[in-house]
Amino acid sequence: MSNDRGGALRFMLPEWMPAYRREWFRPDLVAGLTVAAVVIPKAMAYASIAGLPVQVGFYTAFLPMVIYAVLGTSRVLSVSTTTTLAILAAAALGEAAPGGEPAALLAASATLTLLVGGILVLAAVLRLGFVANFISTPVLLGFKAGIGIVIVVDQLPKLMGVHFPKGSFLTNLLGLVREIPHASLATVAVAAVMIGLLAGLEHFLPKAPAPLIAVAVGIAGVGLLGLEAFGVRTVGQVPTGLPPLTLPDVSLVATLWPAAVGIALMSFTETVAAGRAFQQRDEPVPRANRELVATGLANLGGAFLGAMPGGGGTTQTAVNRLTGARTQLAELVTAAVTLLTMLFLAPFIGRMPEATLAAVVIVYSVGLIQPADFMTILKVRRMEFLWAVIAMVGVVLLGTLQGIVIAIIVSLVALAHQVSNPPVLVLGRKPGTNVFRPRTAEHPADETFPGLLIVRLFGRIFFANATHVADKLQHHLAETKPVVVALDLSAVFDFEYTALKMLIEAEQKLQELGITLWLVGLNPEVLSMVKRSPLGNVLGRERMFHNLEEVVARFQTRSGQPA
Repeated sequence: MSNDRGGALRFMLPEWMPAYRREWFRPDLVAGLTVAAVVIPKAMAYASIAGLPVQVGFYTAFLPMVIYAVLGTSRVLSVSTTTTLAILAAAALGEAAPGGEPAALLAASATLTLLVGGILVLAAVLRLGFVANFISTPVLLGFKAGIGIVIVVDQLPKLMGVHFPKGSFLTNLLGLVREIPHASLATVAVAAVMIGLLAGLEHFLPKAPAPLIAVAVGIAGVGLLGLEAFGVRTVGQVPTGLPPLTLPDVSLVATLWPAAVGIALMSFTETVAAGRAFQQRDEPVPRANRELVATGLANLGGAFLGAMPGGGGTTQTAVNRLTGARTQLAELVTAAVTLLTMLFLAPFIGRMPEATLAAVVIVYSVGLIQPADFMTILKVRRMEFLWAVIAMVGVVLLGTLQGIVIAIIVSLVALAHQVSNPPVLVLGRKPGTNVFRPRTAEHPADETFPGLLIVRLFGRIFFANATHVADKLQHHLAETKPVVVALDLSAVFDFEYTALKMLIEAEQKLQELGITLWLVGLNPEVLSMVKRSPLGNVLGRERMFHNLEEVVARFQTRSGQPA
């Protein structure tokens, strides 16, 4: 009985807790306090991006953190919200509560967060953790760059101290240009000081809590210099105390669910990417479906306390790791500091200049734009560079929700393009070896065998690419006019029935032309399939080979060529 009770207790505990070591407590405590200094100002900034009151950032950095710390599988992942999720939420809330009335926005935000959490949990039940892999790295890079550009343009009015009706990206850009003559010099000066301070701290003191220092300097500036008298706007009153119970608005479900699907996908993608990026060798690998459950329940719980959609953040997780965090106890410390801020420090936050908050947003959003990564992709694969640019332009010109759809579509089109057009390579033999490699201008001395065409196929050959493969083979046949065609299938892991039927028909046509087909290097599944088909009876064992050395030896014997 006692063993059963102990097993049940271990099941209820967080995964990291049973193996917790005493020497981990101090680094976890230090990391949790440090991350709080980064997370709290940024969470307020993200709430501002989403068009929500800044206190929503506190709510998002409180209960969701606690829930993930108990249920998550990453030892150091820090969960609140991110720039990407904030801008996606902004677009969705703009449609659900176009008037911007605070009560309507909070209800819409609770509904959106509840939907995101429900979708993530449902995805876990359906074992859809693999879906995160459907967005390729170049497309995700372009998507995030587009998000960064949109956020910078969205926050520039606060840096300038101007206001105008928001619209599309191009409309906002044009509005900024028109408002330049009306910019508040005092606000621009505050913004310049804040950006310089943040950039300087990041460069010279990278371990310092730069956002917290900027916030403190901004609040001090308002109090000591009377910046409000010069037209510098502040955040305004921030409620003190625990978050109120916030009920979702069921009538908004139909409006918000498409956006919630996109936000859930991006939340999960960023969460898994951040968790895996900062995992150390001696730590368990984050489990995709368990991460869906943890982030889903974190969003569900946070929704009723007014939190916005959340997930794992790369920057705050990096700070967590760099400051020595060993377990999720660090995140519980961060949540505790957030709670103390809500209870006692909120009045001071209200004295912060809007330009300070905008500066924090812009400085960290610019990091989403990585020109060096774009250039690296361009050097390696021009086509994937184009996919990254398409995703970026889609976000900028069509909007973030449409942009995430474009990102997914581009990824799937990229995948379809790759699998529908596999390489079909003619091989030669490296002189003096048994190494067969694709014939190129770099290796003109590679051996070929007159009358024998050796071709290597790759990947899965199926209905979507069989015709392309056949066309390429026909081209090589017309060029070489062989007596024997040897298809090297050692790199083919699956041969679908449509492709097999086409191969049977091709063998018959080759026979009519006096050309013999040989198959080489079939894996057990492909070999079994061929044997069960009419092609197996036609070829027999005599025309199926283990490797290319056997093919060359048989051909030379058959044609009387010297070995």
